Amino acid sequence: MPEHEFAVWAPKPDVVRLDVEGTLHPMERAEDGWWRAVVDASPDARYGFVLDDNPKVLPDPRSPRQPEGVHERSQLWQPPADVWSDADWKGRSIEGAVIYELHIGTFTPDGTFDSAIDKLDYLVDLGVDFVEVMPVNAFGGTHGWGYDGVLWYAVHEPYGGPDGLIRLIDACHRRGLGVLIDAVFNHLGPSGNYLPEFGPYLSSGSNPWGESINIADAGADQVRRYILDCALRWMRDFHADGLRLDAVHALVDTTAIHILEEMSAETDSLAGELGRPLSLVAESDLNDPRLITPRDQGGLGMTAQWDDDIHHAIHTAVSGERQGYYSDFGTLEALAQTLRHGYFHAGTFSSFRQRRHGRPLDTATIPATRLLAYTLTHDQVGNRAIGDRPSQNLTTGQLAIKAALALGSPYTAMLFMGEEWASSSPFQFFSSHPEPDLARATAEGRKKEFADHGWDADEIPDPQDPATFERSKLKWDEVDEGDHGRLRAFYRSLIALRNEPDLADPWLDHLHIDYDEDARWFLMRRGAFAIACNLGEKDVDVPVTGQSVLTWGEPHIGTETTRLGGHSVTVLRT
Repeated sequence: MPEHEFAVWAPKPDVVRLDVEGTLHPMERAEDGWWRAVVDASPDARYGFVLDDNPKVLPDPRSPRQPEGVHERSQLWQPPADVWSDADWKGRSIEGAVIYELHIGTFTPDGTFDSAIDKLDYLVDLGVDFVEVMPVNAFGGTHGWGYDGVLWYAVHEPYGGPDGLIRLIDACHRRGLGVLIDAVFNHLGPSGNYLPEFGPYLSSGSNPWGESINIADAGADQVRRYILDCALRWMRDFHADGLRLDAVHALVDTTAIHILEEMSAETDSLAGELGRPLSLVAESDLNDPRLITPRDQGGLGMTAQWDDDIHHAIHTAVSGERQGYYSDFGTLEALAQTLRHGYFHAGTFSSFRQRRHGRPLDTATIPATRLLAYTLTHDQVGNRAIGDRPSQNLTTGQLAIKAALALGSPYTAMLFMGEEWASSSPFQFFSSHPEPDLARATAEGRKKEFADHGWDADEIPDPQDPATFERSKLKWDEVDEGDHGRLRAFYRSLIALRNEPDLADPWLDHLHIDYDEDARWFLMRRGAFAIACNLGEKDVDVPVTGQSVLTWGEPHIGTETTRLGGHSVTVLRT
């Protein structure tokens, strides 16, 4: 049996012992708080750590695998050397691409990496460039969104574990698809979080999801290393082409070198080593362009960021919803301003926040492709009280308008699984906490949160009810039916049009917009192309003419204007 060096950072306990297959071994502590022991162990040995006089065997904070869940022993695992077939994959940046966000557990009926592989040819035919998987790190229970992960290095076993993830990414690369992994470094979940027993992983602060991660207080150096090594692991060991970083505004870093800047530098270094581009896409609600400004220009060096302002501007203009954080949006003026400048709030007053918010984006130096445009995300659906999609409330014409505005814009585009065919499935918040008290608190907290906002508590689905998870799965048998199939074909054509040079132009200074607030028409010009939309129900004449390239509805093109029916859109070559 080969020797293996086990190591764990645990400055908090006075004694740490190593358990390998039920046998305890002493460990030696170094001055930096790391404990080590060299022990004979099989390549797939089960192991864990015993701290002080607590007899429970705890999993490794850097566990490579958790075959029996986050409360049990870890397992040694290394990716087989001959498992990859993507040696010819040269990768690509996400800038200007079309990204497809999906949740492994609800993307297919089986909810596994292997069943997702069966749908990759569909995604290739649709024309997307990247698959973005919602978190696949190990979390408590069998199913959930994944944002309550507690062992960030391990892959959720019900999805297929680390070997299944390798098969999925390898299959994506063989088809020319890049892969982004959603990584959560701003908090830890409530079920199976043993990290605070090892050391100061948590800070004295908090965020909406619990205690904050310690990235700037005493002992933070090793916690930062824990985060950075995890980020690099997804890209190095699993060949991911980048990460989507969850809610980076919750990473409170008061040090001189922000952890995101550090992550950006180390990611670029790894990209040079691997010989292919790697991308970091941040979710942030700060509207701070420094996030996507290169490091040599004083920024943090993120490749791109989610842009909720674009979502809000499109969704409210089309749907008419104005509640909550939508309150400042809804007009065509707001839509035009957001599409022209990237951010709506750019040092301006936000009525939702009751303060000034954001900072202007320098559109002459920062291309639009560093911002992501989308009509919905897992957040914008799942964080609604009943998880309803726009397809459950809007006409197909309104959905087509939203798609044309997002995909026809200069921004990097993102879809959420099933949006392209107006999936009838909701995407609700679901969890499967094994602890009864936690399960009850999650369900009650969800109901109270939305009841406080005026929803009937009886309408809010119980996240712990397995039916909530099941009803959130996509219904693939409706993909080609009627308007579902028509809309999918429309999306496919829109995505293909993005290859036209005028529509691939990343500079906002080349974008021209006209609109009529009362008549409810909106016109977006990009080079020789014009995207004309009628957001109202009555026919309107839009001051543009040309050859129709793609349409939803039946436009009547005259010599000076184009008449559009209610809730319709056409793409013209002018």
